[in-house]
Amino acid sequence: MRIAFLSDIHGNREALDACIAHAERHGVDQFVVLGDLVGYGADPAYVVDRVRELEARGGIVIKGNHDAAASAGVSAGMNEHASKAITWTYDELDDDARDFLRALPMRVEDEERLYVHSEAAAPSEWRYVTDASSAERSLRAASQRLTFCGHIHVPQLYHMAPQKPAVGFKPQNNSPIPLVASRKWLMVQGAVGQPRDQNPAAAYGLLDAKRNEMTYMRVPYDIERAARKIHAAGLPQILAARLYIGR
Repeated sequence: MRIAFLSDIHGNREALDACIAHAERHGVDQFVVLGDLVGYGADPAYVVDRVRELEARGGIVIKGNHDAAASAGVSAGMNEHASKAITWTYDELDDDARDFLRALPMRVEDEERLYVHSEAAAPSEWRYVTDASSAERSLRAASQRLTFCGHIHVPQLYHMAPQKPAVGFKPQNNSPIPLVASRKWLMVQGAVGQPRDQNPAAAYGLLDAKRNEMTYMRVPYDIERAARKIHAAGLPQILAARLYIGR
């Protein structure tokens, strides 16, 4: 079974479509969306509809902090640009889309896999996994061998052997990583629609469960079109500018 992990789409239609098409060419059997469908980008309604199609085909969808904010129209704790995008997004979504986002689960356990948006120790606190210490906290909180999350917009990978501390490294793009069975693994996905690792290409992950391998994928997409729509919507210009630089 091959599972594609899409995280932090952030209303970016062009990036989402590119990642789905790329994953389907690689024979994916299931999609797992790890939250933040909306926020920042100019196509929140389209993204929600497309993700709901993936769910109808057997996919799994997790709630992100921007989804929670957009479904309620409340952006407490967010910076000025994110807050403006949430207000705009709330108005762009209809009641059905808001209800869908509001009802999304915070975590899903699937055999030996755990899916969350932020981290496993306290998913509703939206804490970031930024180093081995925060990764270890998440790994110890999970009973599953494999944990998948997003939230930070930067691809990361951590593993922890029994009685050992967590160790992290930066995964190489498009290179399969064997997930040694004796260790627990935390796979932090990059962002589909708002990368922040100085690489503007859309990011997603592909797990080959049969081979027990994880691959971090990068996919080019029409950034110019996505940016033009952000400008046309009257959203903060920085949300378009950062698409070009992946920051």
